[in-house]
Amino acid sequence: MNDERDPRPGDGSGAEAGSWDGYGDGTRSVHAGLPAPEPGQPFLPGPVFAAPYHLDPQAGPAASPNGYGRPDNPTRRALEAAIGELEGGDCLAFSSGQAAISALLLAVLRPGDGVVLPTDGYFPVRAFATETLAQLGVRVQFAPTAGPYPSFEGVRLLLLETPANPGLDVCDVAELAERAHASGALVAVDNTTATPLGQRPLDLGADLVVASGTKALTGHSDLLLGYLATRSAELLDLLRSWRATTGSVPGAFDAWLAHRSLATLDLRLARQSANAAAVAAALSQRADVTGLRWPGLVDDPAYPVVSRQMRRVPGVLSFDLGDADRVTRFLRASRLVFAATSFGGLHTSADRRAQWGDDTSDGFVRLSCGVEDGADLVADITAALDASA
Repeated sequence: MNDERDPRPGDGSGAEAGSWDGYGDGTRSVHAGLPAPEPGQPFLPGPVFAAPYHLDPQAGPAASPNGYGRPDNPTRRALEAAIGELEGGDCLAFSSGQAAISALLLAVLRPGDGVVLPTDGYFPVRAFATETLAQLGVRVQFAPTAGPYPSFEGVRLLLLETPANPGLDVCDVAELAERAHASGALVAVDNTTATPLGQRPLDLGADLVVASGTKALTGHSDLLLGYLATRSAELLDLLRSWRATTGSVPGAFDAWLAHRSLATLDLRLARQSANAAAVAAALSQRADVTGLRWPGLVDDPAYPVVSRQMRRVPGVLSFDLGDADRVTRFLRASRLVFAATSFGGLHTSADRRAQWGDDTSDGFVRLSCGVEDGADLVADITAALDASA
């Protein structure tokens, strides 16, 4: 993929705007959101646990950025500064990815508005749209990530998910953003699978980024987190007000854990991507594995767009083992692949997506490569496939 450094424009967004422009991914990940060095203080301050804070007796909350724990927390603000630096915009953290995307949809859309969502994206988002948004009078349309897309006339919001989860199709964000903006629509991109080190949708013309930080961004399978990022002060104020009103904020310890985990993001993604490349190469040689998708393969349908849009390919791939029973046998035979939902963690995991409501065949598997040694992982998966045949 294109590994040219993509420095962030000096647009003034984020608490530490521009401070690490021009540096590599590893440097930016390690230093994002950290305070200025101060003798005797830790690199990353510990979490601040507080519901109320001391107030100035006369000025009240106007005297300090901290008045009450729901809208105000310095640990959360530090995490938001860090993610904002990586995404290239201002960030708001939420209690989960689903909380973040629900906030986006409910804050931006009104009765009579149109929204276009991916047919092959995260299933709970489609369910939320059909069960909640449609009942509120929002006109819901769906389009596959790879297209074709409908006219955007009368559409208020176009939500893209690229690479899509779990099928891993991609779309050209810049092209779709140009089309949508010409019709007056906002464009949001779910960046969960790619992470901001894989692509920066705001640089490609998107108005908003939404993502689950539960997965590869934090990568240790020990917290729930979501976030939104934007360069629009108007959208930021709207979403911040929504979050303060609804209270969908992450706790201080989760925010601190997430910030700590960001430091290894570049290292984790590099190993996961290398492992996915090795596993994909091995699976491509097997007649008993069909429907293999990994956007880093030159013959993958997504590769032409990926090669010009993404800076690195994530460690997630998908394939079909024919039926549910064989998937069960495969998972039981493997020593290194954990049966689990979610992806992007340190440990390699896989799950059969049909059991979660995705529109996939019974034998469809989403496999997320961890950071194990690549040779061990390929050998284990090969042996498990042989044993399950």
